[in-house]
Amino acid sequence: MDQTNVERLFEKIDTLAEAIQQSMNETYLDSLTIALDAMFYQEPPDDMDENIIKKLPTFPETASYEVVEIRKAVQLAILKGMKGATQQQHLMTPETVAMFVGYLAAKVTKGEENLRVFDPASGTGNLLTTVLEQVDNLRHAAAGEVDPTLIKLAVLNANLQKKEIEFFHQDSLSPFLMDPVDLVISDLPVGYYPDDIRANDYELKADEGHSYAHHLFIEQSLNYTKAGGFLVFVIPEFLFDSDQSDKLHAYIQENAHIIGVLQLPESAFKSEKNRKSILILQKKGPETIALKQPLLAQVPSFKNTDAMNDILSQMNDWFSTNMNK
Repeated sequence: MDQTNVERLFEKIDTLAEAIQQSMNETYLDSLTIALDAMFYQEPPDDMDENIIKKLPTFPETASYEVVEIRKAVQLAILKGMKGATQQQHLMTPETVAMFVGYLAAKVTKGEENLRVFDPASGTGNLLTTVLEQVDNLRHAAAGEVDPTLIKLAVLNANLQKKEIEFFHQDSLSPFLMDPVDLVISDLPVGYYPDDIRANDYELKADEGHSYAHHLFIEQSLNYTKAGGFLVFVIPEFLFDSDQSDKLHAYIQENAHIIGVLQLPESAFKSEKNRKSILILQKKGPETIALKQPLLAQVPSFKNTDAMNDILSQMNDWFSTNMNK
């Protein structure tokens, strides 16, 4: 991948998005959806005013760029649009973390054929498309997202990368018209879930008050995972220390095997309160067995190449010994 290509394409996308923003008085993210749509079809949207079209720069073409370069250029534009976003669900999974989730997803599904993958809280789709770059033998990918702007960006992002993904625009804690999958990956939305009536359908609902969305997402993900299938979650650091964590722990013990918990480096996140870990689960099934020793690790700074190589070597050994037999 050529970093200058990424920067060059980002500048073209950014110039177009800013021109649309100035002409149409839209937010940057909404202007970006129009820009990406125009890039994909190589023509302006049908409802765009002729006077605006005349002011726009040419629509960048992506044929000469690699898929990963397109993904990273679009990611930079989305990050620019999200700068200063206060809502947790509008924060994109950091690139290094997304790559690491992809590495783990590839490890747990090694040797599997015709994989079906699902991200129930896909946001702009960057985590899912990053994972798809690393997971082989894929048959079907699906994603759920409730936010209209984020799902538009996700669809356009996938189109430009020529990635076939089925998108569900819905509250991801309502039922999906979808068969169970082999692999779920997700950066869990953190916070309270406002729909107490819907939450009542879940074992992990709160005894009183609003339920935790991140708990309900774990239960929902297990609902849509095949027996023996795997789940790789980016979780808040405090997941097992909160006031409802006993209930969550009991639920996981009953329905899944813990494959691993990896504490991510603080340097990967903007602040300590945003710090995350990765939780790897396997849904229980007739042929699954609990591991004697789950994978527990403290991941060093991604910038420390020697330490990262060392931990990856240890993890590769662990997977060879404990999994994929």
